Order: sequence, then structure tokens, then C-alpha cells
Amino acid sequence: MTFVAPPGYQPVYNPRIPYLGPIHGGLREGMSIYIQGSIPKDISRFHVNLRCNESASGDIALHFNPRFDGLDKVVFNSYRNGSWESEEKVRSMPFTAGQAFETVIGVGAQGYEVKVNGKDFHTFKHRLPVQEVRGIQVEGDVSVQSITVIGGGTAAGGNPGLGMGGGYPGGMAQGGYPGGCMGDGYPGGNAGGLGGGYPGGCAGGMGPGGFPGSSLPGLGGQPIHNPAVPFSTMIHGGMHPKKTFIIRGRVPSGADRMAVNFVASGSGNTALHLNPRVKAGEVVRNSRIGGDWGKEERQLSTNPFREGQFFDMSIRCGNQKFKVFVNGEHLFDFAHRMSFYEINMLEIRGDVQIFYVQF
Repeated sequence: MTFVAPPGYQPVYNPRIPYLGPIHGGLREGMSIYIQGSIPKDISRFHVNLRCNESASGDIALHFNPRFDGLDKVVFNSYRNGSWESEEKVRSMPFTAGQAFETVIGVGAQGYEVKVNGKDFHTFKHRLPVQEVRGIQVEGDVSVQSITVIGGGTAAGGNPGLGMGGGYPGGMAQGGYPGGCMGDGYPGGNAGGLGGGYPGGCAGGMGPGGFPGSSLPGLGGQPIHNPAVPFSTMIHGGMHPKKTFIIRGRVPSGADRMAVNFVASGSGNTALHLNPRVKAGEVVRNSRIGGDWGKEERQLSTNPFREGQFFDMSIRCGNQKFKVFVNGEHLFDFAHRMSFYEINMLEIRGDVQIFYVQF
């Protein structure tokens, strides 16, 4: 079964490093780039470039370069017309050798707002027009679990032939562009992008905690960043077929269990109780109707919820069942046991850190 990302959500999983991949439809204010990965114990340095074309040459709007060299620092810069510009050095190191990390690059009105592991780190003021950025490059001593562009979709002149299937024009484009990476990048690499080409405009501006003036095509609700757990939110517009929920987070060290619940607040029924039990190595699924729990479902081919691991979960409501994907892989289906139209609330509880919720 193929993971179907909603428009405006461009994930790439486990790319080979060095990596060079596209930002379909280009970059603009309000978008975010999430990078999840880990730092090797013998790190020297790595860098992330936001490039102004889809090849490994030309201008660089943002060069983000952590250096472990005895005088640990993170260097920010830009590259224009064949020359590096003035460096900005932050003599603080938010990354730890041998540890996992999550970096968010938010495109703000004044600059790139960089957060590491949920904490503000540095804002690099724009030197080149954001609209010129077309690609992401990652090189050096780093292992990457996922790169996700949020708030994408297609601007004029996009690539309608690179849609994602599942009701989006153009079908699935494995690997983004034929032959792996693009231009004169790294042959045989993994561009891995899910194409743009989504007709229509932008719906749903960023809510509190987001970046001002942003929009997320195709995802109608307000995105929520770094909510406290336990967390609950009303599902505006109600549940309906093809509605997709994106939950990005991390299972902290020492975690025992967590739960994601889809609730009908009027009746108190829980249509889906998704219950990863970290220490037991299980992901239990169930429903609670009329005060009574139903039959548990436990069978899984793999369990992605492990201590210290990040996860990127997509829960999609179908006519007959929920389809759940984690890190781009199909995890399970859960057949509806009550009318999904009654569902009006999402709850997240337990031992989990949540970075982002959107539906």
C-alpha cells in the first residue's frame, strides 16, 4: 500500500547522504522544513543548503553549517554570484554527537527561523528572495531519517506530472525525478520527493505559534506547533472520507505508553484508540462504545514507536476504515466500528513529545 501525503506535505524518508532534492512549487513565507536525523559519534561537520536551483551549483539562500572542531559553533551564510558572503557564527552547539535531533527551518517574514529540538536557535535574515529557492541539499557527517517540506503545493509553472496518486493528478512519482538526484548532483542518490502539481489555491493560514502570513494548500485546519501533552482539539469541519491527520513527534527516553484517540464528544465514544506501548513493543488498537472497550487488535509487521525515535504519522479516514502510516510505511488499517461522522475531537495523551499537528 502506498503512502498518500496530502497536498502541501512533501516528505522524503531515509535519503542517502549526500542528498539533493526539490522543493516542489518553490519556497515562500510561512513554509517550514523539518529535518529529523542523528549525529554520529565521530562527527566533524555537516551542512544544509537551501539552493536557488535544483542542482548542486548556483546561489545558496541559506547555508546552515554545524562544526564540531574543538571550538564548536554553527556557521550561517549565503552564496551569491560565485562568492560566499559574510558569515554569521553562533558559538553554541545545539547538536550532540551520538544523539538524535529535529531541526525546523521556518520561513519567516524577516528571515529563516531555525529551531533545534523544539528550541529557538537563530534567525538568519533573508539575503536572497525566498521565492528563488528550489532545492534542499544535505552533506557531511549526519544520518537523516526524514526531510519534510510543509506548506508546499504548486505555484505557477509547477510540475503537474509529478502528483501523488490517490486522487491527485499525475499519479505517484517515485524518487521525484528520474535517475535519483537532479542536475549535476549525486548520481544514484535519492531525491525521493513527492511531486507538486496540485491544482487550486491555498487554504488555511497558520495559527498561533506558526509563522505569520503562511498558508498550507489542501490542509484546511490550523497547524499546531509544539503543543503540550495531554492535548485535545476539536476537528473543525468534522470527519469525512479522505480527511488526513499529520502528527509529528518523538518518543522520549523512558516512555511507557501513549495514545491517539478519535472521539465523539457528544456520546463519549472513542472510534479509534491508537495505543503504542513502548516497553511492551506493541501498538494496540481498539474502540470504546457505550462505555465498553471492544476487541483489541495487536498484529503488526513492525513497530516504529521506540524510545528516542522520531515519528511522522499520517492517519487517513476512508469510507470503510482508517489507514495509518508511520514514516511513510503502511502500519495498519482499522475498520470503522461506529459512524465516523460522529467523530469531532482528536486527543493525544501519554509519554510523547509532539512537534506538529495538522489536518
